[in-house]
Formats: sequence, structure tokens, C-alpha cells
Amino acid sequence: MFTDQSVPRYEVALLSIYNLPFAGGRGKDGAPIITFPEFAGFSEIPDEDFLNVVTYLTSIPSLEAASIGFIIIIDRRRDKWSAVKASLTRIAGAFPGNLQLVFVLRPSRFIQRAIADIGIKLYRDDFKMKVPIIMLNSVSDLHGYIDKCQLTRELGGTLEYGHSQWIHHRTAIENFAMTVKTTAQMLQTFGTDLAETELPNDVQCTEELLSAHTDHHCKLKDELKLAVKQGATLLTCIREPVTRSANSKLSPDELENVATVERLLAQLDETEKAFDQFWTKHHLKLEQCLQLRHFEHDFREVSHWLVVSNLCASHSGQNVKHKLHDKPLSAYKAQTLALHGEQLIQNNHYAVDSIRPKCVELRRICDDFTNETKKKYDILGKSLELHKQLDKVSDQWCEAGIYLLASQAVDKCQSQEGAETALVEIEKFLATAKEHQLSNPKEILQKLEDVQEMFDKRQVSLKKLAAKQTRPVQPVAPHPESSPKRASPKTTRPAGVGGPLISAFRYSIQYYSTPYFFSFSHIINELIETERVYVEELQSIIEGYASEMDNPSLLHLIPSMLQNKKDILFGNLPEIYEFHNRIFLKELENCIENPELLARCFLKRKEDLQIYEKYCQNKPRSEALWRQCGDSIFFQECQRKLDHKLSLDAYLLKPVQRITKYQLLLKEMLKCSKNSEGTAELEEALATVLDIIKSVNDSMHQIAITGYEGDVSELGKLLMQGSFNVWTDHKKGHNKVKDLARFKPMQRHLFLYTKMLLFCKKREENTDGHEKTASYSFKNSLKMSTVGITENVKGDNKKFEIWYNGREEVYIIQASSVELKNTWISEIRKVLTGQLEACRGKTQCDLMMLPSFCSCERGFPLFSLSSIHFYQRMRRWGPSLHSVPSYKTDTKDPSTQMSAHSNCFSLSHTLLYFVVLG
Repeated sequence: MFTDQSVPRYEVALLSIYNLPFAGGRGKDGAPIITFPEFAGFSEIPDEDFLNVVTYLTSIPSLEAASIGFIIIIDRRRDKWSAVKASLTRIAGAFPGNLQLVFVLRPSRFIQRAIADIGIKLYRDDFKMKVPIIMLNSVSDLHGYIDKCQLTRELGGTLEYGHSQWIHHRTAIENFAMTVKTTAQMLQTFGTDLAETELPNDVQCTEELLSAHTDHHCKLKDELKLAVKQGATLLTCIREPVTRSANSKLSPDELENVATVERLLAQLDETEKAFDQFWTKHHLKLEQCLQLRHFEHDFREVSHWLVVSNLCASHSGQNVKHKLHDKPLSAYKAQTLALHGEQLIQNNHYAVDSIRPKCVELRRICDDFTNETKKKYDILGKSLELHKQLDKVSDQWCEAGIYLLASQAVDKCQSQEGAETALVEIEKFLATAKEHQLSNPKEILQKLEDVQEMFDKRQVSLKKLAAKQTRPVQPVAPHPESSPKRASPKTTRPAGVGGPLISAFRYSIQYYSTPYFFSFSHIINELIETERVYVEELQSIIEGYASEMDNPSLLHLIPSMLQNKKDILFGNLPEIYEFHNRIFLKELENCIENPELLARCFLKRKEDLQIYEKYCQNKPRSEALWRQCGDSIFFQECQRKLDHKLSLDAYLLKPVQRITKYQLLLKEMLKCSKNSEGTAELEEALATVLDIIKSVNDSMHQIAITGYEGDVSELGKLLMQGSFNVWTDHKKGHNKVKDLARFKPMQRHLFLYTKMLLFCKKREENTDGHEKTASYSFKNSLKMSTVGITENVKGDNKKFEIWYNGREEVYIIQASSVELKNTWISEIRKVLTGQLEACRGKTQCDLMMLPSFCSCERGFPLFSLSSIHFYQRMRRWGPSLHSVPSYKTDTKDPSTQMSAHSNCFSLSHTLLYFVVLG
């Protein structure tokens, strides 16, 4: 790339050490002049050094000047003939260049001059010089051959020459030449490395390679700039005399130096341009490689998401609704990526053959995704129509049927005409079932069977009344407790009513229960990995903190308030660690090969996971203790040994966070499992974990109840708890008394147990400037065996009523949302249903004799006062109850009969409520 302009700087050093010849001036024809000044030690200079110096001096002039031939001036005016002879002999044997003339200033002393004249004649042939040797007597003779302006002052000329300055310039030029050569070699090496570099296959490595090459390129550019700056500075120094004085001119040698530096700078510029062109191409290729890797990465993500979305999409409304919501964004991403790929192709990307097939594949997958989504959208539209009809069956037809049964007056059915009229009404209503013969999930099917069975029983009773009237017969109320059972084979249903409708529902159930599998092993891996980390963290807490509290060497660091309170601070954390380390983690690890066993792990360990309830109940005490001594040196020392970034209180939250993490992972598994065979077990496992979390949360509130004189543990399981607005309405005798005409509701926190409903007042207290701690002051309680509910209160769909003793006391309860209200009503129903099941055996006969009482006040079936009066009359009648014709019993003991009726009627309002609701 460069011509070799750098002669070793050793020769320049010799020029400064010895008074060796120097170059300066030009002959009349432009021939370079080399002057050998007087130097006593000339003969002592080693031949090698002399040859190197002469060779260097002949290499300085341009090729054009050197081709003319060199003029040598040997100044020996103060020397002897022997010195002249030695100089000529050495020059003749070592001068490498082309000689034109040799001028010798002979010795000035008379004898030596005579000897020189004789000697030159005798030894001229011995010098073997092909050029003339001109012997001069004085410098004036020299001026006849060479102009004074080309000779130094030592030779009677006017040429300004400083040997030290000349040495300095030549040294700087050689240094610059070496810099240019080194820089060129570095650029060449870097270019070779770039050309041999293989392109990476991922985004990160490509980014790292691009960054590394760019950094190296910047460093080399800096080196180039420094070299150019060095040359420009040197050029300025050489031209300084001309710059300083307009009358000054550069000597031929200085002009040669300027030409040399300019030539080196030109070579640098050419090298930089060539390097920039190469770098531009290489940098473009690296950027295109990075674009390709990003494109490939995005292609894998988008295509995988679209394919998985199609595989995972279930037929549930929520899933497809979510998918439809994400569809525009997903399709936009795929289309944008395809457009980006086409843009890369248009920009002459080097990997066109790799990009074009991926663009085609993206559009195909996007079209498949769009078509599949549209297909599911159409199915959902039909499903929506189906569910609208199901709502009619559930909300309109069934409730209308219940209302029809309840509204048929008992006294009117005692006559044949009234019974026939009621029978016609029932048959007309059953005929309308044909309009609602659609599929539906199991709960709608069950509800339909319940209503159908209720109508069948009423129809049988009315037919008997219409056929003959021998004696008054109490109408048979429909029994909700029989709903789980199929109708008796003896019961005849109208053709085309129950059968086709129920079969249609069963068909719908089969459609929605179609199994569909999708792998969720990555979620299981996440569960197991986080479980291992969790166990390790628990172990570090126990070994690094709890065990250290028993370390004698650290006892002096433990504050007095912490002494003997390890169980309060850590609770049952060791028990949790032992369970997870020895049992639960191993069982989860066994699920790696058998993912279907995962749900069973949670179901199997449901009771074991209840240990978190004890831990969470102790958490407030632990936090209070930590606030008192968390800044102690003991904890700081333990944290330092463990190299934990967080303090102990953050790790004591891990169990609370872990139990909630399970339900999140189970929900993700459910999303992937769709309607596969293991979905039911996963749902049950999720329900188990959610029940544990709810139980833990509820227990935290339960321990804050104050003022209750009984034992809370005897109230059964805590089912629900929450804050509500409550109004009360008391009726004593025939007078109604409202609580001071309350317009503003009471704020009450309700606790629902299986045996009792507690009303408490929530109070919040500050604890040492930290978070407020809630407590609950007991105010009132209701036994669940004596209560009834009204689901809807006119004017507010978030209100419902809880009442007992025939509405002598009514509690109007307002929830914060309709969803919360429905959840509470559902739990209360379950409690009352459980009581109903417990009393079914004892009350079956008594229920058959009860008339149907119904009131539609407040918009929902409710017991009228007549039911309460009937109940009171039955209590007054006592032993005579056995005389009622429809009541049959084997015992004749009046006390037994009274007890039986008391047990039955103590839940009469509850039983009747479920009879009406079905």
C-alpha cells in the first residue's frame, strides 16, 4: 500500500554523532550536492556506518534529481594528501549513487599541495572513478563551477544551512514515515479480520459483534487522524521560514522534504478512503445481519403465538372474547412484520432467499388465524342465541311455572271445577315447554327437571281431586329435595315436553364437554423451579436467622425484647419448610414426566396446606415484634453473612406470597388445558387453593373479633366475611318499630358461619405510627337455623333481606356490588340447604301437609303472615296434630308428636323458602 519511505533512523543518528557528509544545494543542472567537510576522524569511521550514511544521503533526493548524478565536494584544505587519498578511495568503493563530478579542495599548505598534485596524477587510475576529479586550490575556483547560493558559508556561499535543524527535520520525517507504515499495517490487519469474520446466528451476538467492530473502527480512525495531524504539523515546521518571511525561499533539500511529507500525506488519504469504502460495506452487512436476526426472532414469536392461539382457543365466550380483542393487534403485528421483510428485500438485503419464504409463511399463518377466529366468532354468535333461549328457560319459563304453582289458591282447588281449572292452567303451561327445547349446561337441565317434577306431582294431585271429592285433601307442595333424583318410572309425563327438552340439554352438554389437550409443561417447570427457590429461601431463613438466635457467640447481639420470642417472629415457618422440602417439592418433581398428576398433588395435600392459616394468623404478632427490633445489630450481622440484599421481614413474606402464587399458576394451566381430561381435576385443585387462601384471609379477620362471649370455634366453619350497610326493622306484636327511623345505615362487618351469623362493628386502630389494625366489636348474632332470606329488595338490586321468627326482625343488607350480594346469597342458600338435608328424614311427612304460602312483595317469593299464624296455631294445637287426616305416624305419644312438629316447624320458613325456589 505504501512505498517504503522509512530508512532506519540509525543513519540520521550517525549524521549527528560524526561530522559526516551532508546534502545541500544543487548544481547548475540540478544535480544534488553532497559535501564532505573537514573531519579529522574521517578515517576512523567504520566502513559499514559510512556506507549506511552515504546510501541514506543518496536516497533523499527525488528519483529525477538522482538520475542526473551527484556532485561531491571534498573539503581537505587543512588536511594532508593522505586524507584526500583515503577519502577518494572510500568514496570510489562505497558510493552507491550515480556520480557526475568530484571536486577536491586540495590542502592549502605548500608541501601538502605539491604532494597532492603529484599524488592525484599517480593514483588517479587507482581510484577507479569514471567521472572527472577536479582539484581546486580555493573556494573561489569552486564558485566557477557552482553558484554561491547553492554553497554553504563554509564554502564561501550564501546557502542557509543548519546541520542540527536538518537532522531534526529528517528525524521527524522518518518518524512520520514509520507512523504511516504502522497505521497502514493496522488497517490492513483489521480489514483482513473483518473479511474473515463469520456472521452470528442470534440478535445478541450480532449486536455485540457490531459494537466491537464499530469501537475498533473508531479507534483506527482516531489513529488516522493523529497521523494526518502529525504530518500537517511537520509540514508546517518545514515551511516555517517562508511563512515567517515573505522574502525567504526554501532550499532544494527543504523542498524535497516538503515533497516527501506531502507524498506521505497523500498516501494516508488514499489509504483512509480505501478503508472507509471497505468499512461502509462491512458495516452495512453487519446492520443487515442484525436486521435479519431481529426479523427471524420476531417471526418465531409471532408465528408461534398465532399457532398456539389457534390450538389453545376454547369455545368459551370469555376465551374467544379475549382472542377477538387481541386479534387486531396480533394480525397487525404479523402484517407489519411481513411488510418489514418486504422492505428489507427492496433495500437489497443480502439474505433475500431467507426473508422471502418467511414473509409468505407469515401471511399464510395470519390468514389461518383470521379464518379460525372468524369461524369461532360465528360459532359464538350461534351460541349466544342458544344462551338467550336458555335464559328464557331459566329466568322466565321456570320462574313463571313456580309462580303459577304458588298462585293457585288451595281453597279453589277443593272443588271439582276449581281443580279442573287449575289442571287446564298447568297443561297449557306445560305445552309452552316446546318453545324452549334447546341445549344447555347441566345446571339448567337439573333446574328444568326440578320444575318438571313439581308440575308432575301437582298434576297428579289435581287429577285425583277432579276425579272424585270424597274428603278434603291438602295439596302436595313441590319438593326441591327430590330434584337430584330422577322422576319415578310410574310418573307419566306428557309426550314431547320433558323428554325432547331434556335430551336436547344433554346433547348440548356433550358438545361443550369435548376434550381438547394442550401441553403446559413449561408452566409445570416454572412451578417446580420456583418451588425449589422457595425451599432454598426458607432454608436460608431458618439456618441463617432462626438457628443463629441459639448461637452463643451472637447472644449478646440479640435485644432483650427478642429473647425467647423466636416462635413469635418465625411462627410455624420450620413446619412449612419441612412440608415443602420433604414432601411437596418431591411430589411436584414427580409431575415433570406425568403432568396430569399435578392437580392430584394439591388435592392430596389440601389438609397439609392449611398450615399457612396458622402462619398468617401469627403474622401480625411477628410484624409487631419486627417493628420493635428489626434494626438490631443481630439481624444486620445475619443478613451480612447470608449476603442477602433484602432484610428478614421481606423473606418472612415469602410464605404469604407463595400460597397466592399457586393459584396464579393453576389458572395459567387451566387456560392451556382447555377442556381436556385433566381440566376437572385442575379446576378442583384451583378451587382448593382458592379455598385455602380465602380461609387464611377470613381467619385473619376472625381473630380480631372482640366482645363475643361464646366460643367462635363452636360456630362451625367461617364461610364468608365482609362489610355492608345494614338497616333493621323490628316488629313486636302488631306494631312495627324501626331503629329511630334510620335513614343513614349502620356500618357492619358480617361473619357467616355454618351455625351463626355475626354482626360486628369494624374499628381501626393505629399501632406505633404504622398501618392501621382492624378489630371487630361484636354487636348481634342470628342462628342460621332460624333465618330466612329475601333475595331482591325493590328499588336496589344490591340489597337483600335476612329475617327470622316470621319477619319479627328484618335486616336489610346492602352490598357494595351485585356480584358480592349474589355470592353471599349463594353461600346462605348452601347453609340452609344443608339444614334442609339434615331435617329431610324428620320433616318429609310434615311437609306434605303444609299448604303453599307465597307473597310477592318486594319482587320475590316470600312468606306471608298467614304462614306465621298457621305455624302459631299448630304450636297451640300441640297433641291434637295427629288428628289431621294427611299426617300419619306410628307413635301415639303426644309429647313425641309435639317434639317432632317443633323440630320440623323450627325450620318451616327455611323449608318453605326452598320449596318455592325449587
